[in-house]
Amino acid sequence: MSGIAKSLKKVSYKELKPKQKELFNFQKIAATLADYGFNCIKLADDWQGADFLAYHINGSTTLKVQLKSRLTIHQKYSDKDIWIAFPHKDHWYLIKHHCLVEKVGKYTDWLKSPSWLERDGYSSASINPDLLEGLSDDRLGPVYSSIAFDDEEIAEPTTSR
Repeated sequence: MSGIAKSLKKVSYKELKPKQKELFNFQKIAATLADYGFNCIKLADDWQGADFLAYHINGSTTLKVQLKSRLTIHQKYSDKDIWIAFPHKDHWYLIKHHCLVEKVGKYTDWLKSPSWLERDGYSSASINPDLLEGLSDDRLGPVYSSIAFDDEEIAEPTTSR
């Protein structure tokens, strides 16, 4: 099949259906994690809170990862050894959920919000500079190509400390 590249067209993220967007984003984070020695396996349904498993080439590290389109914390991920992966600007972030909750508590007032207190979760596409600095050790390599971000169901505007 010669010349197939000329007939292929990039997809418009906005035109994808929700499940297609999830698979699209999975492929993007899997490409980044491959740079760090991980092989990612997409799960058909959330398994113990995970969207995918990331197996490291060392043979002993396996991460249960929940993939989000933006920074998200939710009480349903507590005590499940879940890692949260999310893009922000041009980079992926990967952090244990309980560590993310701790940093959110240190650098924002989100844990006092009605969203967290009444609906058990909080998500935001905006990250204040203090929290972003606090997440610097959790920043991975670049997002390959572009990702458009959709609002998630637990959304409130970011408020600074």
